[in-house]
Amino acid sequence: IAIVAFILGLLVIVQLRTQASGAAFAGLSSQDLTVLVANLNARNDQLRREVANLEGELAILTDNSQRGDASLDELRADLRRVRLYSGIDAATGPGVLIVARGPIDGSAVEDLINELRNAGAEAIGIEGTRIVPGVVVAGGPGSVTVEDAAVGDPFEIVAIGPPDKLTGSLTRSGGIIAQLAATQPDAVIEVTPIESATVPATERSLVPTAGRPRL
Repeated sequence: IAIVAFILGLLVIVQLRTQASGAAFAGLSSQDLTVLVANLNARNDQLRREVANLEGELAILTDNSQRGDASLDELRADLRRVRLYSGIDAATGPGVLIVARGPIDGSAVEDLINELRNAGAEAIGIEGTRIVPGVVVAGGPGSVTVEDAAVGDPFEIVAIGPPDKLTGSLTRSGGIIAQLAATQPDAVIEVTPIESATVPATERSLVPTAGRPRL
């Protein structure tokens, strides 16, 4: 009985408020009602404009966010390439393996390195030493040194890059290997394309000691 009485009371209150609201509007003149409707329409138009403006701002922010993500990805990719080319990071990928035997000198090894760079090698290593600017390869026939460390006989040069392009550049008719065969006939240089190789990162400090960027 209490529940039924409570529900009936709610219904009576709602009915009374509805009638009061209707009575309030009934007491308004047609001119007042026209003004009220005009105000409501104006307020609705204002709200629609605010919604449209907010949606436009949201679209701009979303587009800028997407562009920012794309720019950030590009910067990260550029950083990876710079770190790779500078030798800060180790490099892994297809390339060529060069095995040198016999009395070859440091200048001949430098010529091989330069030919590899010109052919598009992205990373070069000699017996575990990353070749970067400043690394010195020197020595007479049979006593080649890299960073003042003697290499054995035979020794290996690993280059990361397109295997077919690197191999073709080294072994082409009149190329560097043919030239070295004429000038250093007792040295033997073998080139083998490989599907995967790793060149370690450099151990040299690449921080300039005297130079500074010019802005």
